[in-house]
Amino acid sequence: MSSLAGNAFVVSLAFADLVVAFYPYPLVLVAIFKNGWVLGDIHCKVSGFVMGLSVIGSIFNITGIAINRYCYICHSFVYDKVFSTWNTIFYVCLIWVLTVLATVPNFFVGSLEYDPRIYSCTFVQTVSMSYTITLVVIHFIVPITVVTFCYLRIWILVIQVRRKVKSETNPRMKPSDFRNFLTMFVVFVIFAFCWAPLNLIGLAVAINPKKVAPKIPEWLFVLSYFMAYFNSCLNAVIYGLLNQNFRKEYKRILVSLWTPRLFFQELSRGGTECPKSKPSPALNNNEHMRIDTV
Repeated sequence: MSSLAGNAFVVSLAFADLVVAFYPYPLVLVAIFKNGWVLGDIHCKVSGFVMGLSVIGSIFNITGIAINRYCYICHSFVYDKVFSTWNTIFYVCLIWVLTVLATVPNFFVGSLEYDPRIYSCTFVQTVSMSYTITLVVIHFIVPITVVTFCYLRIWILVIQVRRKVKSETNPRMKPSDFRNFLTMFVVFVIFAFCWAPLNLIGLAVAINPKKVAPKIPEWLFVLSYFMAYFNSCLNAVIYGLLNQNFRKEYKRILVSLWTPRLFFQELSRGGTECPKSKPSPALNNNEHMRIDTV
């Protein structure tokens, strides 16, 4: 169950990262080539809305992953009940409902506009001071606080357990399980690093738009904006660098694209063969680590 629940949030995060590649980013390329927005107001609003869904959906899914890992390690006795199959589906749906609710007000405050500095229709920080502050708090400060708490508790428990089993022949935490946890932790750290500049600028501008906005250098805003949206491209790289299973799949996909005949052979073989071993859980073995710290 732990693997299923953890994978559900990862798939949801991947969807949030991919959605911008199919609609907003191609329109940004058109604006760059045309040196301006030529696709009309409707495409502008929808593009900005979809980009907002991707951004807020990403951080909400990262928060969901952190809570899932925290419950799995620190409260393993109740984990299977809290993250049952139907509960997990409900949590993922709830994440996207909250994402939509956080993004829809853009239409009412008129904050989705074309910004020539970044060639895209996006959230304009100076339109509504109250909405900008609310969005920064909901989209960045609160999730970062929750995720930081979860990972700090996990790290504390991991250190305690590793010290206890240091002299044991068979360690209770598999190296692969620890790498999986480390992967998600790095995803969070890089997300915070990429999004912090843009959110801090937005918060400063919202508090005092007339004085602060003119003082923000254009290059700093553009750099912070592209740092933030470049984050969507980094998660797949992180998975490939830190997770052996992802690296194997990447290699298999690349080889299959280069030689399509092998791809169809893999499909036919995968349909007739049964899995030989049970995959390990996303982070830790629930049988070996039944520790409740609260």
